[in-house]
Order: sequence, then C-alpha cells, then structure tokens
Amino acid sequence: MPRTPDETIRRLLDLLQAKDMNAVAELWAADGTAEFPFAEAPSPARLNDREAVRAYLAGHPDRMDVREIPAVTVHHTSRPDTIVVEFTAHGRTVSTGEPYRLDYVTVVTVHEGLITRYRDYWSPVAAASAAGTLPELLGSLRSRTAR
Repeated sequence: MPRTPDETIRRLLDLLQAKDMNAVAELWAADGTAEFPFAEAPSPARLNDREAVRAYLAGHPDRMDVREIPAVTVHHTSRPDTIVVEFTAHGRTVSTGEPYRLDYVTVVTVHEGLITRYRDYWSPVAAASAAGTLPELLGSLRSRTAR
C-alpha cells in the first residue's frame, strides 16, 4: 500500500494503465472526494466518496484505452500531504479507434496512503474530443447558453 502522496499518485497511474479501475478506487479514502472544476454536463463536477469514484471509473477502459503515461511531473507544496501532478496520457478511443493525447493537472491530498481530495483540472473539450463525444458536449453547451 502506498504511503506518501508521490507513491499514491504513481500507483494510481500504474493502475490506470493496467485498466484496474477497482484498484484505482481503492486508493480513495472511504469519504475521499474527486472534483473536476472544469467539468461540463454530462460529466460530474464532484464525486463524494470512494463508491462514487468506483462507479465513475467502472466503464473507463471501455471508452478510453490508456496505453502510456510518458510524462509525469510532481510538484511539492508547503503541505506534506498535498502534491500537484502534471501528466500526459496517450491512448486510443475505444469507440473510434482514434489515438488521443490528454494533458492533466491534478492536485492530490493524501492521508495514510489514501486520497482524501483529488482535484483534476482536465479540459472537457479535449476529453470529449478524445472520447468521440465532442458533438454532444457542444450541444449541451449550446442548449445551456440558449436558456
């Protein structure tokens, strides 16, 4: 079991590539949260506990085939339990077979090896483009601004 924030995030990225979403969810504290400040519908902006994270991740390998995470940079903060992680994921969109590259900036807080707060600042446009759901995202944005 990882103990430090660095070990925890490296384990998470390894498990993501191994497509073991159940094990990824097990890295969360029972009441740990995941936040996506830039999320747009239908993606959730916040997951409130480990089981919500597990449900969110359940079908991820069926949509996105993460094959490589070639770049990971960890920045330490003034709080020993919190790190900022920049990483890039390369893979393939399962529904289209198209390759993708997504960049992430994530702020992770860990207590006793478990994630208590995970804030992921990914681009909803880049993610929807990679997932082949850009038309749906744009439609959602258009209908929201038309109100």
